Amino acid sequence: MAGEACPPQQHSAMVSTTDAVPAAVAPAKRPPINKYALACALLASMNSVLLGYDISVMSGAQLFMKEDLKITDTQIEILAGVINIYSLFGSLAAGFTSDWLGRRYTMVLAAAIFFTGAILMGFAPDYAILMVGRFVAGIGVGFALMIAPVYTAEVAPTSARGFLTSFPEVFNNFGILLGYVSNFAFARLPVHLSWRAMFLVGAVPPVFLGVAVLAMPESPRWLVMRGRIDDARRVLQRTSDSPDEAEGRLLDIKKAVGIPEGASDASDVVAMVRANKGAHTQGVWRELLINPSRPVRRMLAAGLGLMFIQQATGVDCVVMYSPRVFEQAGIKSKTNSLGASMAVGACKTFFIPISTLLLDRIGRRPLLLASGGGMAIFLFTLATSLLMMDRRPEREAAALGAVSIAAMLAFVASFASGLGPVAWVYCSEIYPLRLRAQAAAIGTGLNRIMSGATTMSFLSLSNSITIAGSFYLYACVAAAGWVFMYFFLPETKGKSLEDTVKLFGKDADDDDDVVAGAGRHERKKSTELSAQQ
Repeated sequence: MAGEACPPQQHSAMVSTTDAVPAAVAPAKRPPINKYALACALLASMNSVLLGYDISVMSGAQLFMKEDLKITDTQIEILAGVINIYSLFGSLAAGFTSDWLGRRYTMVLAAAIFFTGAILMGFAPDYAILMVGRFVAGIGVGFALMIAPVYTAEVAPTSARGFLTSFPEVFNNFGILLGYVSNFAFARLPVHLSWRAMFLVGAVPPVFLGVAVLAMPESPRWLVMRGRIDDARRVLQRTSDSPDEAEGRLLDIKKAVGIPEGASDASDVVAMVRANKGAHTQGVWRELLINPSRPVRRMLAAGLGLMFIQQATGVDCVVMYSPRVFEQAGIKSKTNSLGASMAVGACKTFFIPISTLLLDRIGRRPLLLASGGGMAIFLFTLATSLLMMDRRPEREAAALGAVSIAAMLAFVASFASGLGPVAWVYCSEIYPLRLRAQAAAIGTGLNRIMSGATTMSFLSLSNSITIAGSFYLYACVAAAGWVFMYFFLPETKGKSLEDTVKLFGKDADDDDDVVAGAGRHERKKSTELSAQQ
């Protein structure tokens, strides 16, 4: 009856049910991908197509180049691997130009460099000019490796940063696949034309890319560093999941740059940024290399260690010399080995979406550890099968050849689904803003040095300890890398770029106070949202 009191037991039940309601509230749904940020990430990552193409096209071109120009294996080895050493200069220069010209115009410059390098290599009359073209292309490789992940990380909202920042590696692998396809497509041309056509095709995409990049906005972090607060706010409003997140990200950036919260594009802000610019540029290298704080040392150890491991496992040797490895595995025909090499590119291209889709769901560490463990196992399997082929009858050798091919493709798939893309994502998000461009340049430089060292020594190493011995060595490196990743890499999933650096300890330049209530709330909200995915 109306107005009748509830029995005590019923009242208690109703109270407990009411009290339990908050615990039953459905978790927040993941926001949809920001289409504008997605478009920016896609365009920025197109540079990596050129990078992948320039590296992989050499695997097939070297076979015809050697016959046409009458050059030795040693010259081929140097020509193939030296692009990675040359790219060191490009990555270091990109650290300066990205702060001077901006991230966007640095990408335009990279496209122009790629175009010039492709033309020089395609029309090279001799080995010397070919080496000059390789040098120019290497500078472009360094630019692309450094700038694409940095720009994408600075534009992407927290909820999709891992997904979007993995795009450069996705497009790099697509470029590698295109290089293999080019090798196979032009292999039937006359010897003096085939390798030239392979290089010249690489001059077409940079033209369109250089124009398309001009439609992109500049990085909001670079705009803030230049005192263009209102321009940065407009970009953040278009690339964030909500207006509150845009304001929170802006407050975080302004704090990192040293600009008061209420400042705008007034002349005093511009003067403040210009006054700090010289000290910032001069102090960055000192802070990174001469007198790093304890958190910065930990960041460098994590970032540089990861870049070392990524290349010291010999993945670029498989990319660059896959026809020779397939020949060792029993595929003797030149055309067949080039066709089989496309399977390497296909594995790298088709397995990379695994990490792209899982980065913001399960985190960076699980992907890195699963990938590193798989690489060590499959490298050991590849080495063992190649070693046993030389000691078994022809029938058994054929079966072992199939095992070695499967192991090589599984190694490539393991790399592409974890260590390949995640290393770039991880290293683009662990450094504070004031050090990010230069630290990323150092990491990219080390990555290229290791790639150059492995690709320039693979043929000599294989002649010395056999191809099987070389892969045993890389398997040991992969196993040691797994141990390093397990103990030294904290999880960064769901953290804003400004909060990620705190995982390595409190930085000396951080204030003890929280930036602002709104910014803190939004960061917490974004972190919880990603953690629920």
